[in-house]
Parts: sequence; C-alpha cells; structure tokens
Amino acid sequence: MASSNPTSDQAQSPPPKFVSGSLLRHILIMTSTSAVGLIAIFIVDFANLFYISLLGKQELAAAIGYAGTIIFFSISISIGFMISAIALVSKALGAGERERARKLSGSSMIFVLLALITIAALTFPFIDDIVGLLGARGQTRIIATDFMQVVIPSMPLMGVGMCASGLLRAIGDAKRAMYVTLGTGIFAAVLDPIFIFTLDLGIQGAAYVTVISRFVTMAVGLYGVIKIHDMIALPSVAEFTADVRQLMDIAVPAVLTNTATPVGNAYITVSIAPYGDEAVAGWAIIGRLTPLAFGFIFALSGAIGPIIGQNYGAGQYERIRKTVIDSLIVTLLYTIAIWLILFLLRDIIIAGFSATGEAAALLTFFINIVVASFLFNGAMFVANAAFNNLGYATYSTLLNWGKATVGTIPFVWAGSLLAQSNGVIAGQGVGAIVFGILSIVVCLHVIKQVGRTPPDESPRPPLWRFALPAFSSGKSANIP
Repeated sequence: MASSNPTSDQAQSPPPKFVSGSLLRHILIMTSTSAVGLIAIFIVDFANLFYISLLGKQELAAAIGYAGTIIFFSISISIGFMISAIALVSKALGAGERERARKLSGSSMIFVLLALITIAALTFPFIDDIVGLLGARGQTRIIATDFMQVVIPSMPLMGVGMCASGLLRAIGDAKRAMYVTLGTGIFAAVLDPIFIFTLDLGIQGAAYVTVISRFVTMAVGLYGVIKIHDMIALPSVAEFTADVRQLMDIAVPAVLTNTATPVGNAYITVSIAPYGDEAVAGWAIIGRLTPLAFGFIFALSGAIGPIIGQNYGAGQYERIRKTVIDSLIVTLLYTIAIWLILFLLRDIIIAGFSATGEAAALLTFFINIVVASFLFNGAMFVANAAFNNLGYATYSTLLNWGKATVGTIPFVWAGSLLAQSNGVIAGQGVGAIVFGILSIVVCLHVIKQVGRTPPDESPRPPLWRFALPAFSSGKSANIP
C-alpha cells in the first residue's frame, strides 16, 4: 500500500545509489550489464539473419533487411518511452521520494502499453505499403510483409519489457535489468534453429521466435519490478492524467529523437536498393553487426541516464559534468578496440554470412573505414542522455533529426554519385562526425546552464504542447 507519510517513506527508502561513489565505476557497471541485455535484443535479429542466410537465398536475407528497418523503428519508439520513465523515476529517487517514484512507475507502464497498442494497430494495415516504400519488390516484398505481420502485434510486449528494464536501471539494479533482455537472446539462440530448420518454417519461424522472446522479456521485467522491488503503485485517474503530461514532456521528444535514426536508415536502405539484393543484403548484415559490436555504446546512453537523473535530483551538477566526460572517454577507447577487432575478423564475418559480390564489398568497406565514425554516434548518445535527463529533451530531437536529414540526405546522395553503394554508407559516416561534435558542444553548454538554474524552475513549456494544447494545462513537470 502507498505510504501516506512522505517523511516516513523517505526514512525507510534506501539512499539513491548514484549520488556518491566512483562515477567511472557506476558508468562501467551500469553500461556493461545494460549492454549484455541490450545486445540480447539485437541477437534476436542477428540470429534471424544468420540462420536465414544459411538457406542460401539472397531474397530472404534482403527481406530480413527490409523488415529490420521497421523493427528498428519500433524498438526506437519503445526506447523513447523507456527514457521518459527512467528520467522521472530516477529523479524522484534522487530526491528521496520513493512513493512518488512508485506511482510514476505505474503510470509509465500503463502509458507505454496503451501507446504501443495504438501504434501497432495503426501500423498493421499498412505493412505492405511501408515495405514497398523502403524499396522492396516482388518476392522479397511478399516475404518481408509476411514476416512483419507476425512481429508487429507483439510491439506492446516489447515496450512493457523494455520499460521494466529501464525502471530497474533507474533503481540501480543493473543485474536484474540485464536479466530482462538476456532472456530474449537465450530463447532466440535456442529456438531459432528449431523453428527455422527442424520445424521447416523458414523465415516465418524466425518471426515466431521474435514474438516468443518478447513474451519472455515482458515476464522477466515485470517480475523484477513488481515482485523483487515493489516499485509499481497504481495511480488514480487524476494522478495518471497528471503523470502522462510529465511523461509526454520527455517521451514525445525522446520518441522523435529515437525514430530519427531509423528514418535516416530507411533513406539509406532506399538509396542502396537500386544496387540490387546483394547490396541490400550487405546493408542488412551491417545493420545487425553494428548493434552487436557496439552494444556497449548503445547501452551507454540508457545506462548513464539514471546516474545523471539521480544527481540532478540531488543537485550535484559537477558529478553530472564528470559523468558526461568519463562517458566520452569510455566511448573513445571502446570504439578503437572494436574497430581493431572487426578489422582482424572481417574475412571470418564475411564468410560466416555467406556474403558474396556487392554484399562482401560493402561489408569490407564498412569494417575497414566507416566503423571509426561510430565514435561520433557514441558522442551523440551521451549528449542525448544528458538532454533527456536534464529537461532539454527537445535538444535531442532537433540534433538527431538534423543528423537524420541534413546530416544524412546530402552526404548519402553525394556519396552515391561518387562511389555507389560504398559512398552511401560513407556519407552516413561523415554526417555522424559533424553532428557528433555539435551535440557534445551543445551538451556541455546545457550542463553549465543547468548548474545556474534550480531544477524546480520551468521557464518554458516543451514544444510539443503547442501542437497538443489539451495537455498544456497544469504544472509543466519541471521540464524547461
């Protein structure tokens, strides 16, 4: 039951974990455990593509590539909702308001579930059209559509599971947050060959495994949040309405931020499609290889969010700045190490995916040169975490959409003219460099600004409220 005595509630609550101790240690522990869980999500797609490639049909691998673009889009939406939950819950915990954090957790779960049910229902009737817009034709389009018709209805399961994982990270339980999505990878690794080969279901088997793994993610996540930590309290209708306003202050720009990357990737897919199924298959391999190789960096953004959020709630601004600086150093060292490893293993990777012709050439060029640009993607991830947890989520939106448009379209177009499919992914890398540098410059300025402004001041409402005035009444959730 909810405590009616805030003072008693705070006295019984454990102290916030991240407002003291070594920041580098917090970053490494949170990121490494988060990376294991996040990589497990991407293992599902990676395993799908790997096993499907063993069937020896390029149109199947290409279909997975087109489907993967849509899946990446749906995962990005879920991550955006998760970010809003982490930001608000970690801030409440940092301020010693555990009961408030429990109510926010309950509102977050309901909000994510309702939002993703709506998105899945609106998307399902247009799956074939979406696949066609990405450039799929003929049998490849039919296969990709059939695959997505199985996977899309499971979006709400994935969203609830990822939200639960985020709440565990907000609490500081990195180990259980890892278990949430680790179960996904384990089930995929075991079931994929059974469904694809033993049951002879082919690509449809891979789709069924994706749905089963999302059930596992949701079940493990809810167990950790509810049974272990008792971190969900059901809000009243009035409380939920107020909480939704706060969640949307962060979720709307965060979702827009996270959907910018798949939109940019969709443009790249369209740009590569004219070079044939082999080129699309190569791009699909890159799309699965990158999250696995750089899962640690992908996880860094979500992992440092609770650290920044708790210190923001506690008013420890110098620790926020140091969290960002230490994260950038970690990103640099990790990127150099992964670049070297991929370079040494490139022939094994190409052979493992049975990549030939244009697919092999594209993959080789990516590993030899373009991989280095991921350092700047990582810098953007770090900046995004700071913006989202300091009340400047709109900055993430503007910078990421700038990268997905101004930082992608002209560079990819020029690269395509100069070097065909290789130029397409080279153009993407150049855009990442430009916007990675810009993001960090803005981020450091924001941290300095936040140090001068108490977190309870709200000088301006979020931009999305001008478009949705029905939600604009009431207090602004302290989001500047």
